[in-house]
Amino acid sequence: MNPEKERWVLLIVLSVIWGSSFILIKKSLEHFNPYEVGALRVLIAGILLLPMAISNIRKFPRKHLKWLVLAALTGNFIPMFLFPIAETKVSSSIAGIVNSMMPIFVIIVGFLFWKFSTTKRQLIGVAISFSGACILALSGGEGGELKLIPIVLLLVATLGYAISMTTVKSKLHEIPAKILSAFVFSFVLIVPSLIALVFAGFFNDLRPDKDLFIGLGFVSLLSVFGTGLAMMLNYRLLNISTPLFASTVTLLMPVVAVIWGLLDGEKLTAMQFAGAFIILAGLIFLRAKSPKKEKPQDSKVVRF
Repeated sequence: MNPEKERWVLLIVLSVIWGSSFILIKKSLEHFNPYEVGALRVLIAGILLLPMAISNIRKFPRKHLKWLVLAALTGNFIPMFLFPIAETKVSSSIAGIVNSMMPIFVIIVGFLFWKFSTTKRQLIGVAISFSGACILALSGGEGGELKLIPIVLLLVATLGYAISMTTVKSKLHEIPAKILSAFVFSFVLIVPSLIALVFAGFFNDLRPDKDLFIGLGFVSLLSVFGTGLAMMLNYRLLNISTPLFASTVTLLMPVVAVIWGLLDGEKLTAMQFAGAFIILAGLIFLRAKSPKKEKPQDSKVVRF
């Protein structure tokens, strides 16, 4: 498959997988606390990928260890806890919609830390989507309760994804996607996730009953598909495209997340619909203009 077709296939597959992860988080929270959900999600992925990491240990990027740790913590550890914590207060649909802000953060992080160039159109798109996020944050749920703190947590998690994506593209692009995923979850995150499970009280409350196995089933699906497999596909997408293109997976994710939410009985208020529409409008605006044909990329330079 040529790279152009492959990146669109990866974009659609990732949209379905990650768009479904929010409802899986919601279902996992019916059986575990948010800290257990986050730690189990990382731990299961790390254990499954450990054999691959060990077999490729000689390829471990010791000279880029700091960038590997940064990408792992910001994209594969901290957000895994922030999303479940936020979803104890907001619906899975809202979580999926807020996550669509990722391209905005990719532009901001790229400009501030990696000196990526940006355009006036992109800045206007950022402003439009940010106003939508503000409306979403200030809108109440069905009971009218303010949802500012969980929205902020979701935005921080999305910012973490953006930091991770731009770091991978800039500093870790030479590592094959499967091996990079294995290194991230196995060598970097297994021990922190085990420590988090201990502090979350998972082993104290452990009871081998039906509820435990149902909960582990949901978390395992979330971990295998929404974490391990999805990150492999995401790293591959970053290898053959740009951080901004890869981040536009979030344009389709909210559609999947909202469909799952509605099927599960969730409802969105008119104000929340308005905020979601404005966020997506800003993203579509900044992506609407086709960029000029670029010269082949230098492997050391990251472009949008």
